[in-house]
Amino acid sequence: MRWWSVANLVSNAGTWMQLTVQNLLVLQITGSAAATGLSLSVQAAPGLLMGVAGGAAVDRWPRKLTAAVSQALLGAVAFTTALLIAFDQLGLGVLMALAAVTGLIATVDGPACALLGNDLVRAEDVPSAIGVGSLVSNAGRLAGTGLAGLAVGVFGTAAAYVANGVSFLFVAAVVPFLRPVATTVTKAAPAAPRDDDGMTVREGLAFFARRPRLVALAGITGISAIFGRNYGLTLAVLVTGPLAGGAADFGTVSTVLAAGGIIGAVLGARLRKPSVRLVGTLAAAGALLQVVAGLSPSLAVLLVLVLPMAVAESVSDTAGTTVLQTDPPADMRGRVLGVWGSIKTVWGLAGPPALGLLMELAGARGALVTGGLLIAGTIGAGHLLRRRRAAEPVVTQVLTPRPALSTAA
Repeated sequence: MRWWSVANLVSNAGTWMQLTVQNLLVLQITGSAAATGLSLSVQAAPGLLMGVAGGAAVDRWPRKLTAAVSQALLGAVAFTTALLIAFDQLGLGVLMALAAVTGLIATVDGPACALLGNDLVRAEDVPSAIGVGSLVSNAGRLAGTGLAGLAVGVFGTAAAYVANGVSFLFVAAVVPFLRPVATTVTKAAPAAPRDDDGMTVREGLAFFARRPRLVALAGITGISAIFGRNYGLTLAVLVTGPLAGGAADFGTVSTVLAAGGIIGAVLGARLRKPSVRLVGTLAAAGALLQVVAGLSPSLAVLLVLVLPMAVAESVSDTAGTTVLQTDPPADMRGRVLGVWGSIKTVWGLAGPPALGLLMELAGARGALVTGGLLIAGTIGAGHLLRRRRAAEPVVTQVLTPRPALSTAA
């Protein structure tokens, strides 16, 4: 698990280096912010269309082999992009095609790597493993974003893609040496022979739809993602607009958000039995803090509120991920993660436009306040509805016993 965490740290740093540079690269090629957004959508689109199929593949194939091959393929795409940049052969069409290929490979790589990390620890330690993974992800994001500017400034744009390619190959080299815990399932075997490979996809969708706690988790996470987690947009407008700050001030806010995410990941690693109720409680608490943050009179007050907001969000994410990865039976987890990936892609595509429209109508403060109230209100209403259903009396028919037959006199 320690080796896997180191490999993930290196991989996350490389990925964020590439993502940071990719946006700059599209802007250099086209000069269009719309094209930049389109490149991100193209990369996310395979998750929407093929996420469930990718999860089904993970359930069928050996997990270590799947993770190693997918990481090597992602490395090959990164090296190909670097060569095209170096020889000045990278156009917008080719870049979009490479982004789509990356997104397609990620539909298999994401669930394979997530479940492989869980295989390395005992079942009772899975929440801690997920918390460590969240911590590594936040640290890699900070490191990668900072290293991207250094790499481009010293070595050029292609260097970020080369670094990311090396990070993928490092992970692929580490995977064969990992030793899963003997009691975990590293290759899911179907319970009965299947004539139709597509059945696995339908089974994943049906299983997800039949599990109320997974549906509730999807609803909580979805409304939070749309109205509460796009802080890069809402807080940027709040800081530079009503609070009259600058880019440096927003950088400070972003740093505090990242620090809160790391603290939350450490706290989340201590969870033993997280539940959907805990996820909803933390999401509602973070939403109420968002409401207060939207009313902040100064940057100092905003900074005080941003830290607990980020902590609540991070612990909620860790708890939700733990439920998602441990609730299904072992042979269904890849498909469930595939369904989740498709749903998450919908939120990622729908969230920014919906939030942007809300900001156009209500401003930055109004968007934060309205979004926070929508999140807290929806979660509260769902909790009350669940309690009411649980409290409904069950009507049973009481049968009056017939008198016993007696012997005639």
